[in-house]
Amino acid sequence: MRKMQRSNQSSVTEFILLGVSDKPWMNILLFILFLIIYMIALVGNLILITVSRLDSRLHTPMYFFLSNLSFLDICYTSSIVPKMLETFLAKKKTILFRDCAAQMYIYLSLGETECILLAVMAYDRYVAICHPLRYTIIMNWRVCIIIAVGTWTGGFLLSIVHVAFTLTMPMCGHNVINHFLCEVPAVLSLACVDTFINEIVIFVVGVLILLIPVFLIFLTYIYIISTIMKISSADGRSKAFSTCTSHLTVVTIFYGTAIFMYMAPKSSHSPDKDKMISVFYLIITPMLNPLIYSLRNQEVKGALRKITRKLGRQ
Repeated sequence: MRKMQRSNQSSVTEFILLGVSDKPWMNILLFILFLIIYMIALVGNLILITVSRLDSRLHTPMYFFLSNLSFLDICYTSSIVPKMLETFLAKKKTILFRDCAAQMYIYLSLGETECILLAVMAYDRYVAICHPLRYTIIMNWRVCIIIAVGTWTGGFLLSIVHVAFTLTMPMCGHNVINHFLCEVPAVLSLACVDTFINEIVIFVVGVLILLIPVFLIFLTYIYIISTIMKISSADGRSKAFSTCTSHLTVVTIFYGTAIFMYMAPKSSHSPDKDKMISVFYLIITPMLNPLIYSLRNQEVKGALRKITRKLGRQ
């Protein structure tokens, strides 16, 4: 009898995703909307990567990490949006357990990599502005590649903890996820046992991957702003601020929504609110990143004009 009960507890082979809306006409509108957002995100990030590679003036550590961010955002949205678009139109909104695990692992790995990468980009700005004469020595290409590899490796290793502590919980046959993807809080709510230990572990990982990087970014920008204010040239101050404000805008949007999702008390969560927050940091932010960096960055705009003129002559 006990063996049969254990079998029933672990018998979930697929999940049902309730999605964003249960109204067919709304799902069609949302399909069109998110398809457009997805295409903008792909095109915008591909353009940023291409411009960074084609213009020799952008072959610097800052744009190397920015290209990493753009590539990461392409993978990030591609791990979520195609399945999301499918659920808008499909009658049977299901996802296999293994596919759910894969989706959770991939988007968490990429999200945690982005958390580390944004902190690395803040450090790069700190060295460039506060120690300009030593910038090429400190941020040489060997160091940049080691940092990039370490960032991606760290993100993919830390996410194992989240996935393991979420999908190993007994669910007693509960398989209806009130979400459009296998988001950790939504899947964890299906567990039929106390999840306090799991939530503590997830909180600790959240401190390591969210709060500590945010603190380091905040500390870094205290030094950056104090250094910028000492620059005598108004143009110099303006240029320094322009590269920093782009990064700070991205940091505020991404970390703000991610901290709410993973660090806020359980009582503050609701399915509709969680879906909205997830849409923002998983889908909207990767679309906004290339727009923020291109619209507020004179070097990127100059490189875009140069490449456009070359293409026009051809």
